[in-house]
Amino acid sequence: MTQWRKKTPDETYTGGEIDARLTAELPKWTFEDGWIRRKYKTSGWKGTLMVVNTVGHLAEAAWHHPDLNVSYAFVTVKLQNHAAKGITDKDFALARKIEDVVMWQPGREEGSALEGTPDDPRFKYIKYD
Repeated sequence: MTQWRKKTPDETYTGGEIDARLTAELPKWTFEDGWIRRKYKTSGWKGTLMVVNTVGHLAEAAWHHPDLNVSYAFVTVKLQNHAAKGITDKDFALARKIEDVVMWQPGREEGSALEGTPDDPRFKYIKYD
């Protein structure tokens, strides 16, 4: 049984509700200092820019913008609903979309015509979990 109830779009979750949702829905994400966050490791600057651009596109399309910490081989995404001053369904929804798109591996989808990047370090751009 879920430990949280559906909220209105700008209603915030308690710390316990956030932890329960992250555990159930986004296990690679954490709740820290009022933000839900995820660190994506990349293979270098090219991969970092791809992750940043992907997150940027999704955030702009959703009109819900994360804070990003960008370095040579990682991107940390931090989400919080600034207007609501806490974590809301908007944060969980955008985190789910970011996770699905950034961690997508077409070569692992059954029956996919897309093969994904070769298993060769020269072509890897993200470090999949």
